Amino acid sequence: MGAVTRNLSRMASEPADGGQGGSAAIDGLIDPEDPSATYVLEPDVVAPLVARIVTSHTAGDHRSLLPFTGAPLAAIPLSSVEDVADAVERARRAQRSWAHTTVAERAAVLLRFHDLVLERQSEVLDLLQMETGKSRRSAFEEVADIAQVTRHYGVRAGAYLADRRVGGMLPVLTRATVHRRPVGVVGAIAPWNYPLTLGLAEALPALVAGNAVVLKPDPQTSLTALWAAELLEEAGLPGDLFLVVAGGGDIGAALTGHVDHIAFTGSTATGRKVAAQAGERLIGTTLELGGKNPLYVAADAHVPSAAQGAVRACFSNSGQLCVSIERLILHEDIAEEFLDAFVPLVRGLTLGTALDYSVDMGSLTSQAQLDRVVAHVDDALAEGARVLAGGVHRADIGPFFYAPTVLDHVPPTADCAHEETFGPVVSVTRVPDDATAIRVMNDSEYGLSASIWTQDTARGRRLAAQVEAGAVNINDGYASAFGSVSAPMGGFKSSGQGRRHGREGIEALTEPQTIVVQRGVSRGLSFDTLYAQPGDRPSRLLTAAFSVMKKLRLP
Repeated sequence: MGAVTRNLSRMASEPADGGQGGSAAIDGLIDPEDPSATYVLEPDVVAPLVARIVTSHTAGDHRSLLPFTGAPLAAIPLSSVEDVADAVERARRAQRSWAHTTVAERAAVLLRFHDLVLERQSEVLDLLQMETGKSRRSAFEEVADIAQVTRHYGVRAGAYLADRRVGGMLPVLTRATVHRRPVGVVGAIAPWNYPLTLGLAEALPALVAGNAVVLKPDPQTSLTALWAAELLEEAGLPGDLFLVVAGGGDIGAALTGHVDHIAFTGSTATGRKVAAQAGERLIGTTLELGGKNPLYVAADAHVPSAAQGAVRACFSNSGQLCVSIERLILHEDIAEEFLDAFVPLVRGLTLGTALDYSVDMGSLTSQAQLDRVVAHVDDALAEGARVLAGGVHRADIGPFFYAPTVLDHVPPTADCAHEETFGPVVSVTRVPDDATAIRVMNDSEYGLSASIWTQDTARGRRLAAQVEAGAVNINDGYASAFGSVSAPMGGFKSSGQGRRHGREGIEALTEPQTIVVQRGVSRGLSFDTLYAQPGDRPSRLLTAAFSVMKKLRLP
């Protein structure tokens, strides 16, 4: 890894603040006279990373792009379907011995990984920005998330995975214990928008639970995944327990066809296909899918705070965030006051290509994302919507930049009123009361995340309980719920299935095994002895026992 990062440093100068930032701008990374002539990251620079891909080099290469300029970033060798089968088999062999190590040994690897990620964050921040086009601030959210998740499972895995005593059929005589066993090999299909966070979201609890992991990142963001694989090995993870395959949907389908649990983050349409394939094999799934997340500003909200929070909630990572806010629902009593504060903040956001913390918002990641954003905005305007801010493709900065956009009077027939945009676009709806706000918030096929702003937190909790979403933030846009890694995170309705984080996240990656011991057999106290009694005597004895147990409130 040292050689790779030293080479990266040739193109992203060493930070002056001891690890918090890269070069001031992307300028100079490519030849401005012919930006397509060479890769931004030369083949010898990325070779140590791409060598980790499980590939027979029979499926060709993928050319990832630098979103800031559209120039070729790196050549990524792709895996074949046969390579996926090989990767899962290698992982399965490695997992057998890993499952017999103690939870404490596995947790120690995670905690070392935690320290390495924080110490070497400048390396992965550069990679994240180069592969996704996001700002440094948005990139750091991934580092922060991984630190949170790794620390949590490194500290709590022992308690989550410990054998649990439960009530047996008959007190004293029956002793029941629930033991948690790893499922085997966990497959993870991760998207391009948060490649570090979502590449490791299930991998970290899976590993500490005794599983092996095979990860398929999006080809655009493979280098970040490979960097994580390298760092896990440096933290002490034995070989073949975390393998990376590269490719598109066929490779994801092949992975689902071999592993013992599949975790997928992406669109609802693809998630349904993954679930159907997993259902055929009767394997577990963790699916985080689409969202059309609402933010409600109640009449008693502290408007300046709500406006500031909404800016971050709507435009972090250029809106390419599964829990990003795409619908602003404003109580009519404060709507104009809120917009008077919010819109100037949106217009004041700085866009740019800097590999440091000097800009607020980066680029969209691809032409496909830009096309979707443009289509949604154009459709809304054609339907009668009005632009309060943005609505402009900022090609003057880079090919995929789009100005943060606020749309008012968006009709319900417009695409962006009900479809996920996944870009820096938010629509405004005014409501007369809380009841209408809840109805509007729930008027969606999705139910991933939501936000409520009110100075009466008891009122906020009452409203939150009526929202059809897997997580509801009160007086925060999204980070508080996502960062509370002791609590489960996932979606209602078409936004997903299963949960990540907390006890629920790690239990999903294990199989519960019930072990029951019946005592007193040598003294004639077994069920066999009971049922050997004549006539209805066994039934009468058990009926009496059940009645006593109810009176004693025994579970």
